Amino acid sequence: MEEKILTGKKMGMPMLLLILLLYVAAVVGVIWAAIRIDNAWLGPDVLSVAVLAVSIAWIVLGWILACGLKILKPQEALVLTLFGKYVGTLKGEGFYYVNPFCSGVNPAAQTKLNQSGDVDGGAKGKEKTEAQEGGKKISLKIMTLNNNRQKINDCLGNPVEIGIAVMWRVVDTAKAVFDVDNYKEYLSLQCDSALRNIVRIYPYDVAPNVDTTGDGVADEGSLRGSSEVVAQRIKDEIQSKVAEAGLEIIEARITYLAYAPEIAAVMLQRQQASAIIDARKMIVDGAVGMVEMALERLNEKQVGNLDEERKAAMVSNLLVVLCGNRDAQPVVNSGSLY
Repeated sequence: MEEKILTGKKMGMPMLLLILLLYVAAVVGVIWAAIRIDNAWLGPDVLSVAVLAVSIAWIVLGWILACGLKILKPQEALVLTLFGKYVGTLKGEGFYYVNPFCSGVNPAAQTKLNQSGDVDGGAKGKEKTEAQEGGKKISLKIMTLNNNRQKINDCLGNPVEIGIAVMWRVVDTAKAVFDVDNYKEYLSLQCDSALRNIVRIYPYDVAPNVDTTGDGVADEGSLRGSSEVVAQRIKDEIQSKVAEAGLEIIEARITYLAYAPEIAAVMLQRQQASAIIDARKMIVDGAVGMVEMALERLNEKQVGNLDEERKAAMVSNLLVVLCGNRDAQPVVNSGSLY
């Protein structure tokens, strides 16, 4: 379906004034005809009867023309059909007048999703949502869809919980209304599907021998460390699916990322163990360097002549002091070394 923009329809104010003027004329005509018929000696004449009939008919049926008055606010559109046939779309703010028998079409008008314009922030019954206020009008504003968190297995099979926020807008009203049944539900479904397709490619954290780009070479891509890349791939995946619905994806962002509750505690212990191992490795590397430096300085300054056995004892003592996780308690030997 190709979108057709209706132009030259901003005649709402002149038509409103004309309708009001005709109503005033009809009321005056009824009064004038009634007085003329009441004062006629020979009975009502043809002119009086005709004026009375036309005035009454206008008063009864004139409201039909008022149905063609349409008001649009900025960033709103209205898709019009005439007896089931698509006639065009009104875009842009203004006071329009169209065929009074045209009707607006928006199958997603009453659809409530967790997104801007569709939720009231918990104030039920106090404030009307945009969908209720707008009726059949379609919002062209940038909206934010915040789907529910999903539990998905990453490429290593670990269950993770992830949530995304998608910024989107309608760019082709005809496609959005006629090419899909409900463009809001269609968008929500495609967001869930794209999220699953992309997340299962990446590990939660950097893992060896994992190819996330599809080039056959292992890389360091991960959900936690490559969130920008993952979000861009999710955006492209969603856009490729919703383009046929006349929607444009502005941006996609990861709003929540964590291990699923059933493995969160185990993964936390694993991360703690990995951090402890890395810290110990750094401590040992530093301690060995310090012991090596101490031996070199002692040899340079020729401070004491230590045989290999006593050097080994000194190295052992220094490593215990430097690598211990508690402060060392020194023992002073006041006797002979031999």
